[in-house]
Amino acid sequence: MKTTFSRQFALIAALLLVCMIFTGVSFRFLMLGYLKNDKKETLSADAAAVASLAEAYDSTGELEENWDFRLSLSLFSDVGEAEALVCDENGFVVLCSCDEFNCEHIGQQVDANLITEIDASGETFRVGTLAGIHDGRRYIAGRPIVANDTEETIGYVIISSDMTQITDFMQRSSSLFFYVAIIVLVLALAAATFLSHQQAQPLAKVADAARRFGRGELDTRVTVPDSCGEEVVDLANAFNTMADSLEKSEQRRQEFIANVSHELKTPMTTIGGYIDGMLDGTIPPEKQQHYMQIVSGEVRRLSRLVRNMLDIAKLQAMGVEESRKTRFDLGEELSDVLITFEQKIYNKHLDVRVDLPDKPVWTRAERDSITQVIYNLIDNAIKFCPDGGRLALRVQVDGGKARVSVENTGPTIDKDELPLLFDRFHKADKSRSADREGWGLGLYIAKTIVGAHGGDIWATSENGVTQFNFTLPTVR
Repeated sequence: MKTTFSRQFALIAALLLVCMIFTGVSFRFLMLGYLKNDKKETLSADAAAVASLAEAYDSTGELEENWDFRLSLSLFSDVGEAEALVCDENGFVVLCSCDEFNCEHIGQQVDANLITEIDASGETFRVGTLAGIHDGRRYIAGRPIVANDTEETIGYVIISSDMTQITDFMQRSSSLFFYVAIIVLVLALAAATFLSHQQAQPLAKVADAARRFGRGELDTRVTVPDSCGEEVVDLANAFNTMADSLEKSEQRRQEFIANVSHELKTPMTTIGGYIDGMLDGTIPPEKQQHYMQIVSGEVRRLSRLVRNMLDIAKLQAMGVEESRKTRFDLGEELSDVLITFEQKIYNKHLDVRVDLPDKPVWTRAERDSITQVIYNLIDNAIKFCPDGGRLALRVQVDGGKARVSVENTGPTIDKDELPLLFDRFHKADKSRSADREGWGLGLYIAKTIVGAHGGDIWATSENGVTQFNFTLPTVR
């Protein structure tokens, strides 16, 4: 399986190789073009100069007998590092710039096509060979010799330069470029290897942490330095955030299982103990009616637990169906629920204060569910409000949401405890421990219902006053 490191390495190596080849080929073609143009200008200028010199020395038409011209031609060859040939009008060599008096080039005929090109355009330049005269490829420039008096072509000047020197230069340049390219490629690949390894190492850490997390090591976290790059740091932070969330979820799941087990164990133990006592005769017949009522109460408690758990599961899975929502006044609903607690309020001599707006506060929700939320909050407030305490209910509109507040005097709930009040099966150590009939599900159900309707719920407690608030969207 190809790793990210190997793929990056192969990609960088291929890109570098292509770039080096492209640069080398481009450099070679540019250099060859430059040298060819330079030679063309130089040899063409030399051919023009020799032709002008020949025209100046030509007085009888016999240049081969003019020693001054032959000396100048030989000097030109030594200085210009090129060889000059003077041909007659038929293309036969009559003079050569070499030092030999009668060199082998005398009497040789140059290519007729070359003479034709000179006649056609007045000059020529080509890369080719002078067959029978010089071996190998050469740069060749040609120019006609025109008689001053008759304006007729009396001969031709052929200037040529061996390409061996330039070929050797290009080979040396190519070799130097090749070795430099190899060095640059090796250094670049070494740097790419180092950088790719630096990038792959933190990714391997994340992968290893994910594997360990999958094996159940929920405290696994990834630590990478900031030098690894913003993307890798973001990946590690995202993994750690996910791990924190999953660890908390697992802790809540374990707590939930433990709480359910504990809450089920107590009534089941009670039911089993009383029934066994009646079966084995430990409980006399005249007392069985009393204990059967206790068993019946525990069964009803278990039934309520199961019903509440089913309601929670249904809300979490399906939410609130739009067809079950109706438009109603929150102030009226709060008043209707409060009336059902008339006897409990009277028994505890509570001071009840209700603050409702003059106009209806309309909302669209499942009415029975919102009734259950209000009922749970008022029931809790009355339950933990001392005799003669104060119970305050309030409905107000804040922007596009309605806010319902249920407030009671009584023990102050610790700040660290407040966020936990809405967890499943949670009971505060002090303020709620006296509630032996409850399961710790009322506030969790309220939170689930309010959340399903797009609202929020929270609690505050300070200076002996505890207040529960929830919001719902308002409608017209």
